[in-house]
Amino acid sequence: MRKIIALLLLSLFIFGCANRPESISASYISHERYDGLNCSQLNAKMSDARAELTKFSDKQDAKATGDAVGVALVLIPVSQFTGDYEAEVAKWKGVVEAIETAQIKNKCK
Repeated sequence: MRKIIALLLLSLFIFGCANRPESISASYISHERYDGLNCSQLNAKMSDARAELTKFSDKQDAKATGDAVGVALVLIPVSQFTGDYEAEVAKWKGVVEAIETAQIKNKCK
């Protein structure tokens, strides 16, 4: 019985913790949605996208830290119950990549 409980707790620790933002892959966002924009518009969009990415990355990082503390104190990753921001981080990483591609295509500096 102890082995089962230990295995369950270990699996919660390994699979249940929130990922750090730097380990989250970008979602695919097509650069074509930005094709009609000029360089100054793309720069403004990029500024907004990076601000959103930073906001959600900070929230996700806090969730990952909370999970580490929760596992250390009570052996439970808190984000299992409260959720995390992984989808938002992936989305905004994808938006940043799409805007970067559009900037390259438009030869923006």
